[in-house]
Amino acid sequence: MIAITLDNFQQVVVEESKNKLVLVSFWAEQVPESVELRNKLAAKLSNLSEHITLATVDCQSQGQIAEQFGIKGLPTAILLKDAQPLDGISGPQDDASIATFLDSHLPKPEDILLAQAKAALGDNLLVEAENIIMQAYQIDNNRADIKVILIDLYLQTGKTSEAKALLDTIMMVDQDSQYHALIAKLELAEQAENSPEIKALEAQLEATPDDINVSQQLAAQYSQVNRQEDALTILFRLVQAGDESTKERSKELFLDVLKALPDGDPLAAKFRRKLYTLMY
Repeated sequence: MIAITLDNFQQVVVEESKNKLVLVSFWAEQVPESVELRNKLAAKLSNLSEHITLATVDCQSQGQIAEQFGIKGLPTAILLKDAQPLDGISGPQDDASIATFLDSHLPKPEDILLAQAKAALGDNLLVEAENIIMQAYQIDNNRADIKVILIDLYLQTGKTSEAKALLDTIMMVDQDSQYHALIAKLELAEQAENSPEIKALEAQLEATPDDINVSQQLAAQYSQVNRQEDALTILFRLVQAGDESTKERSKELFLDVLKALPDGDPLAAKFRRKLYTLMY
């Protein structure tokens, strides 16, 4: 919350409003309703400074500024964009009317989450991005722009069945170039998951289920195509049941797969717990 004076008027009202919305709340101590509105706006906007700046004008000490805005009575709040009035409210306001006013100009919660997820994805924070975009998806599970980010994350983390199921829900009107790029990614992921090498190793393992070397090779192949849970399941079984001569190599591979998982991946926590239980 910024108190506007003649000294910072140009910076707050003109320069700041070029970058984002500025809401100016006019108040005076002798008008309790105006103080109440100022405080309610401050509470509502406390976590939204990225999108809107709350500025205040004390009409007692800054009467010249109030006159410049043409303020006729209190309480009054004026929303500015590019130094021009965009909207406003006047008179006593309850929480519902304030929320309605702000909601008509502020981004929706799912839009904020979508932007945060894109930023996390850009920084390769896959687990964080997935957690954020799932929140947006839970708010609105019909928006294609939210779905495509979630699908992309599914593909990057080896969840091809989830990606395919979600791709099937995208309506034809939303099947743009990004959608077709994800279709191509999905096809490549499915081909990689079921490559001739993997199929051959699976067949070998089915024929000789106790062949530790084949099990380790298959786990390594699974890991390379993002089938990390399948890889960890095989390797944990080897660590659990193998003899001392083979256990150490399986444990090394197991830990390598864990290290390759993104920070915070629940799969890593799950299998670390299993390993801990086995060791202690």
